Amino acid sequence: MLKDKVVIITGASSGIGYAAAKLFAGKGGKLVLAGRRENALNGLVADITEAGGQATSLAGDIRDEAHASALVDCAIDTYGGLDVAFNNAGITGAGKALSELSFGEWQETLDVNLSSAFLGAKYQMPVMLKQGSGSIIFTSSFVGHTKGLPNHSDYSASKAGLLGLTKALAAEAGLQGVRVNALLPGGTDTPMNFANSPDAGPEVQEFVNNIHALKRMASPEEIAMSALYLASDASSFVTGTALLADGGVSITMT
Repeated sequence: MLKDKVVIITGASSGIGYAAAKLFAGKGGKLVLAGRRENALNGLVADITEAGGQATSLAGDIRDEAHASALVDCAIDTYGGLDVAFNNAGITGAGKALSELSFGEWQETLDVNLSSAFLGAKYQMPVMLKQGSGSIIFTSSFVGHTKGLPNHSDYSASKAGLLGLTKALAAEAGLQGVRVNALLPGGTDTPMNFANSPDAGPEVQEFVNNIHALKRMASPEEIAMSALYLASDASSFVTGTALLADGGVSITMT
């Protein structure tokens, strides 16, 4: 599905990004992997290469404009272009009530989840526009779209902002053949999920499972499959969408 397509994936050192890297490489993609943990990225590249795939990595801070530019340069220098960008990296935020949330904490969440997506697209888009094709994907969330969660105002605002960015860029780039979409996972069994934190007991995990119609969290591999759809030509007439892959959390009242 991605044979010879050049793909940037951010947040690739764990969770959804890690699963997407393994999946995309197996589908023929040529990968540039980004994340904060260089050792983890190096291990992932080694695994992909050993399995017959193609991948390179560049560790850094996605809030850094120079890093966003360097990722695109790496894709061009290594593989000759850029076809797909999965802007997936993010954080869950401070997890505090609004009155307890500092401006610094608010700003950090918006910088990591929203401003980094802007920076990524700023450098990814011109390459795709020039070649007349491409797919940009942002990892948003059902939180801030179909549901509100207490103590998550920073996270909700950042993820909702991604949906506005998606729609604007899709309208801006559609004439030149570039598609822009947002992927909205439900609860996913990753280290970042608060249900997997050391302080979360069985009751928290049960609660998170039960708010989904499927009564469980997703595996990272399941969310990666939805990202693959948006990355590939299978979604050639899909742009400007908020694709829910949320296990029915958005429609569940019990």
